[in-house]
Amino acid sequence: MSALPFELAAATVQGREHARAGRNNQDSFWARASEHGLAAVVTDGCGSGAQSELGAQLGARRVVEGALSLLGRQVPVESPEFLQRLGADVLCFLQALSGELGERAIGEALLFTIVGAVVTPEHTLVFSAGDGLWALNGDVHRLGPFANNAPPYLAYGLLKPGAVSLKANSLRPTAEVDSLLLGTDGVSDLAGLAEARVPEREEPVGPLSQFWSDGRYFSNPDALRRRLSLLNRESVRADFPARRLERVPGLLSDDTTLVVLRRRQGRA
Repeated sequence: MSALPFELAAATVQGREHARAGRNNQDSFWARASEHGLAAVVTDGCGSGAQSELGAQLGARRVVEGALSLLGRQVPVESPEFLQRLGADVLCFLQALSGELGERAIGEALLFTIVGAVVTPEHTLVFSAGDGLWALNGDVHRLGPFANNAPPYLAYGLLKPGAVSLKANSLRPTAEVDSLLLGTDGVSDLAGLAEARVPEREEPVGPLSQFWSDGRYFSNPDALRRRLSLLNRESVRADFPARRLERVPGLLSDDTTLVVLRRRQGRA
């Protein structure tokens, strides 16, 4: 996908509770590479917003395209200016949307969390605004939870300038990066299910490390989505003594989205 020595897998699945309530998946992701580097992001729309998936989808694309644009203009990813300009670019985009859709759109559609990464041949930057999870070389870092389940959304800056900024979580030489996972807060829940049983199968869910260590997720573009869907499948179990069937809910209560990068084998 680029000259960088990484392969990528990404997927999202609707959470059990959103499906029950008839609500859309409010998570999104986007990733793209250019001649200057690679950018990837996962976003999670505010649960109380009527159309939060709109902001999450558009915001994910804007974060990635804005980051690649800055790389193309030779803004160093290791400079504090990079995230300052990226945050300003995304806010300008959201301001234009709210101008067209009305100020109510901010609360209804434009509040979303961000967990992202920018990878160049020299440096890898992980950044965020709000809750979620990231894992670098197997070390897992949770973002949040926040008081009253109210993470800081970048779009709060439309109501109060400077209210929320993109935060740098890690800056590492790319030569030291073997794997990187970006996840919404649903992945934090998934991390706690390692010993749970996969629906309709006699096997454990397994640790998060499977997503960067198992090659099938990178050789088959649909394998990661299928795995998440399997974990969230509702199943039916027979209770023979009671002579009844029991519905067993899927394991993922919240929308769950992840982007995974890992170094190609044999590539430095």
